[in-house]
Amino acid sequence: MELFEQLKNKISGQNKTIVFPEGEDVRIQGAAVRLAADGLLKPILLGDGKAIAATATANSFDLSGVEVIDPANYDESALAQLNVALVERRKGKTDADTAAKWLKDVNYFGTMLVYTGKADGMVSGATHPTGDTVRPALQIIKTAPGSSRISGAFIMQKGDERYVFSDAAINIDIDAPTMAEIAVQSAKTAKVFEIDPRVAMLSFSTKGSAKSPLVDKVAEATKLAKELAPEFADVIDGELQFDAAFVPTVGAAKAPDSKVAGHANTFIFPSLEAGNIGYKIAQRLGGYEAIGPILQGLAKPVSDLSRGANEEDVYKVAIITAAQALA
Repeated sequence: MELFEQLKNKISGQNKTIVFPEGEDVRIQGAAVRLAADGLLKPILLGDGKAIAATATANSFDLSGVEVIDPANYDESALAQLNVALVERRKGKTDADTAAKWLKDVNYFGTMLVYTGKADGMVSGATHPTGDTVRPALQIIKTAPGSSRISGAFIMQKGDERYVFSDAAINIDIDAPTMAEIAVQSAKTAKVFEIDPRVAMLSFSTKGSAKSPLVDKVAEATKLAKELAPEFADVIDGELQFDAAFVPTVGAAKAPDSKVAGHANTFIFPSLEAGNIGYKIAQRLGGYEAIGPILQGLAKPVSDLSRGANEEDVYKVAIITAAQALA
């Protein structure tokens, strides 16, 4: 079954609520209307009420199945509760006046809806840079238990083939502990997308075929990842070259005792530059669809759109976010 049909089946009837801080944008509204009409999730649009209504009227959108919240005209009592919750969450780093200013920002307001359980996830970034989406998430939602950082994965899909490439979006300097965390996060992401994870820790060396501190880093990351997540210990291996990880005959020759070599479907790159270059090569030369970046490691799902996203992109990212909320 095609990936998004699988995800639709997974989230249908689960009544997950996704908040969209950029509710005045035509792409966001178009996707929200479709998501509501398809019965996949409950959308919340944030923004100026009059501007949202004007966009809907101009594009003949029926917002009857979509909740619209104007933060500037939000119930005073409910807003005060959000302010108190934000100050408490910041543990002395943010006072009530600063919290009030933050809550005028739609991304902070949306993040607080997720944090307080009024929404299950958030999708933003159609008109905001990545930092405006990620910063409130890190300050308020924070990382999941067992994670000290977030990372960005891409699902690479072509026909029946489906792989995870990570990190290809977030962490520039990846040391062994970071790579280990990314491996565990990516194994969990693979399961969300109906992939039975077999995780390859990538290098230019396979099982000591080359000597370098860079090789040592990947070998150490492999050891740490197994310790971090014993439930995945048998399906994480490295260091492996890509051909040893992907091609059964090469894997059998270079790493005959590995359960992952030759059969990997989740690839952990040793640096952001390698991951970013790798997924773009697979996308442009290999003809794979690159779905993402999917933010990993947050306690609750927040997704960052490209500012070049179209309505279909928004629709799909919202489905992914709702599926993450079920994990």
